[in-house]
Amino acid sequence: MKYNIAVVKGDGVGPEIVSEAMLVLDKIGEKFGHEFCYQEVLAGGCSIDANGVPLTQETIDTCKAADSVLLGAVGGPKWDNVPSEKRPEKALLGLRSALGLFANIRPATMYKALAAACPIKPEIIGDGFDIVVCRELTGDVYFGKHFRKESDCGWGEMGCDEMNYSVYEVERIARRAFEMARVRSKKVTSVDKANVLETSRVWRETVARVAKEYPDVELSNMYVDNAAMQLVHNPGQFDVILTGNLFGDILSDEASMITGSIGMLPSASLNESGRGMYEPIHGSAPDIAGKGIANPIATILSCAMMLRYSFGLPAEAGAIEAAVEKALNDGHRTGDIAAKGDKVIGTREMGEIIRANI
Repeated sequence: MKYNIAVVKGDGVGPEIVSEAMLVLDKIGEKFGHEFCYQEVLAGGCSIDANGVPLTQETIDTCKAADSVLLGAVGGPKWDNVPSEKRPEKALLGLRSALGLFANIRPATMYKALAAACPIKPEIIGDGFDIVVCRELTGDVYFGKHFRKESDCGWGEMGCDEMNYSVYEVERIARRAFEMARVRSKKVTSVDKANVLETSRVWRETVARVAKEYPDVELSNMYVDNAAMQLVHNPGQFDVILTGNLFGDILSDEASMITGSIGMLPSASLNESGRGMYEPIHGSAPDIAGKGIANPIATILSCAMMLRYSFGLPAEAGAIEAAVEKALNDGHRTGDIAAKGDKVIGTREMGEIIRANI
């Protein structure tokens, strides 16, 4: 089977980690009889340098024509002073909007081999945890109006950001979360701030209605401040966390860090047809770019998610995940996940070891 993948290596460590992930996909293709064809395009800071804008129509068209998109990371201090409408991160928002990506899926799994790297006490971790954060991507304050005006009470200039959600937007992300929970532990925790925000009250009411379509799945509601606390107090209580764009952005990063390293965790952003954009959740890490020490595992696991969610290839996805777990169980560590005394390996060596395990 032939699959066309648009590749956005991006900025910072993006080119290094994506290159390793592409080699892993090629190894999967050799073993299982698939052909992965790549078309590289620019987005983010490198696009600003080459084209004057973070996202071109050419990149959008290429990504829309592909079966899925593999993304590294965008941004860096080099572009901190460009106008806000041209910042590298605008490329991500533009791609999400153009591709209709409304569901961001971020798993946070505690690998037993990395238990020592977890900042939470062992007695709290117990046998580990397996959480998925299901975050809505196209609404909320990120896509509301952003403006400034003079304060009505004479306090000077004030910044204003509109937060809103429609019933339709909440319904479709809620159904995605409940469908995922059905094949997991059948628990959805909906996170909002319904005691303060009208947006959250619409969210909670809508999720409650959708929950009636899934009587086999348990629904609980939690305020976002309590959810942030519970993630470090008792992460094992969660199965699928359903939440909006802003809260999901924060909670998914928190969930990632309690696993031991943000460099370990993949993500998928999906549209209604099942096509998606796959990327590690970490940033471009410009401080280590070009040094060959970045952890490629999150990007490699993002490819596994691509195989499972967009291409319908669970065996191939499982082969990548098993290869990663074997590498960790065998004691191989990049610097971000190494304990004192561990031998530290680089980006390419980790990629080579994982490919050898497939």
